[in-house]
Order: sequence, then C-alpha cells, then structure tokens
Amino acid sequence: MDGRVRGLRLKGSAAWLALAVVLLGGAGCRAVREGVGLADVRPKSLRDVPAGRLAFRFEPDVAEEALPEQLKKDETEEPLASVRADFEGRRGNTEALLRTVVDPTGQRALALYGTSESDKDFRIDLYSVDGLFIRNILPPDLTGVFPAEVAWSPDGQHILFAGVRNPALTAKPTPRESAPAPPDLTQQPAAPAPEGQPTPEGTPTPTAPIIPSTQTFTTEQVYVGNRDGFELRPLTSREGLIYFKLRWSPDGQAVAALACKEEEYDARLREGRMTAGRPRLVMLDGQERLLDDRLTEVPPVFSPDASKVATAFDYEVAIYDAFATEPTAGAASVAEQLRTASVAYDERLFKKPAQSNAAAPAPAPAPAAGSEVLASLNPFIRLEWTAPETIYGQTAFVHFYSNDPLPTVKYLRWHALRVSPQAVLLGG
Repeated sequence: MDGRVRGLRLKGSAAWLALAVVLLGGAGCRAVREGVGLADVRPKSLRDVPAGRLAFRFEPDVAEEALPEQLKKDETEEPLASVRADFEGRRGNTEALLRTVVDPTGQRALALYGTSESDKDFRIDLYSVDGLFIRNILPPDLTGVFPAEVAWSPDGQHILFAGVRNPALTAKPTPRESAPAPPDLTQQPAAPAPEGQPTPEGTPTPTAPIIPSTQTFTTEQVYVGNRDGFELRPLTSREGLIYFKLRWSPDGQAVAALACKEEEYDARLREGRMTAGRPRLVMLDGQERLLDDRLTEVPPVFSPDASKVATAFDYEVAIYDAFATEPTAGAASVAEQLRTASVAYDERLFKKPAQSNAAAPAPAPAPAAGSEVLASLNPFIRLEWTAPETIYGQTAFVHFYSNDPLPTVKYLRWHALRVSPQAVLLGG
C-alpha cells in the first residue's frame, strides 16, 4: 500500500521529481568537489591566492577620466602654514623649511628643514599642527636624506625616513617654554614665571631637548621612531648599501624599499639615469627579505590588504607574496602589448604614421640614436596598487642632462593591470 501511495504521488508530481533530481545532483557535485579538494576553488579574496597563481589582463592607455582621483594630477605640496610661520618668525635665514608631514590623526607634523651646514640633507623636528615646536628628533650625528620619503605609519604611531651619519650637523633649536609636552597636545603648559621670580614649586624648568643617540652608518639606512620622536633606531644596518624609495605597508607592519651598492647608485647618476635598486621587504623587528636580485627604478608598492608587493622591471610587472611562509612570485610581461599600443599613440601624438615595424622594446629607458623606435614606447617608472584587483602603471621617458638639475620627462602614459586568480583545471 505504501508503494502504491508513493507511486500515485510521483505520478501526479512530475515537477517535484525533477526538482529532487536537481537537488540530489547538486549535492552530488558538491560532494565530488569536496572530495577532490576543490571546495575553495574560488577564494574569498586575493589575499588567499599565492602571487605565483595570479593571472593578469593588461589595458594600455587608460583615459584620464577613468583614473582614480589620486592619479589624475599631482598637486604641489605646500608646507603647513603654522609651521612655516614659526620658521619665518623665529629661526632666521639659516634654516630653510623644506617640507611638513602631518600625521594621520591631524595632531602633529614633522618639519623637514635644511641648514647652512648642508645643502643636500635635512633635519627633522616635531611640531603640533598649530605651529608649536615640540622637539628635535635627530641626534647630532644623524641627518635625513630623501625628504619625499619621510612618512608616518598608517596608524600614526611611527615615523619613517632614511638617514646617514653626518657629524657636521648639530641639533637645534632649544624648545620654546610654551611648547606643549607630548603626548597630550590638548593640555597647555603653565606660563613661565616672570623674570627675576623663582619658578613655582612643581613647575618644571625648561631644558634643552634630550635626544638619545642611535647607531649611524656611512650609507643611507632605514630608520623608525615613535610618534613622540623617541625610540629612534635603524631598521637596516647593511653598511655599503643605500636604501631608498621607502613605503609603509597598509597595516604598518613592514616597509618596502629599494637598495643598491653605493657605487651602483653613483654610477647611474653619472650616466644621467634614474637610480635603481633591488626590491626588499623590511619588517619592524629588523628582519629583511630580498624580493628580487634584479635592479629596478620603480618603487615597490603594497596591495591594499598588505599581502603582496609589486614592482616593475622595464616592461614587466612583478608581484611577490609579502608575509607567506613559503612566498611565491608572479610576473606579467607586457612588452608586445605596449609596443602595439605605442604605434597608435605615436600616430595620434605626431599626426603621422608611426614606425610600426619597430623592434620589440629594449630594456634601456632611452632609445639608441638612429634606431627605429617609437617615441612613446618607454618602460615603467611608477606603480600604484589602488584596488585589490587593479594595479596602475605609468610609463615615461626620463633622463637627467648635465646642464639641468631636474630630469627631462616625456610621454607620460597610465596603463591598468587587472589581477585575478588563475583558472583551476580538474585533474588527477
């Protein structure tokens, strides 16, 4: 009887039978996928995908209106007005304010300034954003280099810069009596006692800043300190190497940099070429990892989730795992795509047919005289990883001429590299 009832129900419910077959089939497929280890074929984010398993799609010549806002134009950076006013009113002509770097909380600023003793390096002082001097940061025998790379960590708890030994420089000036006592910038210091009267009991007598010494080197190394300007220490200590193009990871746990030998650095400057180094990853505990043994001019950049680092070698974009226990690397060579796009670009630029039979691009930034080349075909000079699956790369011609302290830059072009997981094939 039960069999007859079931038979009648199935006969009268063909639609339900079809649905049951679909559901059972779906469950079976899911079981097969799990059985062969494919339950995680589609990762939740690119963080879960090793760099060696990434796929790339290149899109040349991205229109300016399609670029992220931060890439559309580079605005001129102006020093903080309150800090500039303090320099103009109190420091005279011997100290020139070069740059101010405001922390992410908007409370403090690093003031970078040159002195009469040096026209290449700089000192660093800590200010409140309303222009009150707090303290000198560098000890007398340490000076900063590469001012554009001085930065606060993303959480505002550390400062980062490259420094080198320079015994000729001395720390100054002495803090004003009205300087706030960090870290609490909301509390105003007590007014000093009138001249000739004793300092009230419990009010500290103003003294010169205490700048603890730290290890210094004859070549440029990476330094960090805390937000109060203390605990200054070198992250790197490889005498003979120059570290530059520093960048914090988004989580503030590491620094990406380029490094090269001193003679390599000087040789490229003499040749009128951009400086180049080998990409490295430096942890806050001082551990260091060489990412690639090739020289590159392109500063390394982190992915938004800090799991990967990217740089470029001429016409190739390379990506490395940042914190994996067994790191991998992947690369996308776009030389041919760039060459094809440059044919059309030159035609638009010069209003005449380009030399479409040009050979594949050579690694040298500047084309050799007399050779058949495309004027706009140049290697990468900059990367920006603006979104998890999008890296923007800029190509350009850059050269330093002996009669001009600034480089000649031509044919700036932005391109996009779309990043995704590689397709997974079922197999034994």
